[in-house]
Amino acid sequence: MTDKKISLLEAIEQLKKKAEKPFTVMMKHGTMSVEYFAPQKTDTQSPHEQDELYVIARGHGQFNRNGEMIEFKAGDVLFVPTGMEHRFENFTDDFATWVIFYGKQGGEENLKLEVRS
Repeated sequence: MTDKKISLLEAIEQLKKKAEKPFTVMMKHGTMSVEYFAPQKTDTQSPHEQDELYVIARGHGQFNRNGEMIEFKAGDVLFVPTGMEHRFENFTDDFATWVIFYGKQGGEENLKLEVRS
């Protein structure tokens, strides 16, 4: 692994070495960290102290975002602001996602999420 690029294969291999947890930290810079997350059967995460993006690497399922169920598949990007309840549900056995935490603890303040279609 270089300090500028990480691959899906590198993340899979590193996660195998840390079998006690469903995630592994792959990159950090300042307030930003990139993790690879591959829960087995159940996602037990709780709200986080930073804003986060999920970039779905493999699989599909449903994402519970503060009670709203969102269908997802590989290639999708999901945003969750600091402190919001969320978890992956009804996901396939091969499900895995990149997780990007960023910004200060407590999240970005008074900003509206803009999504272009």
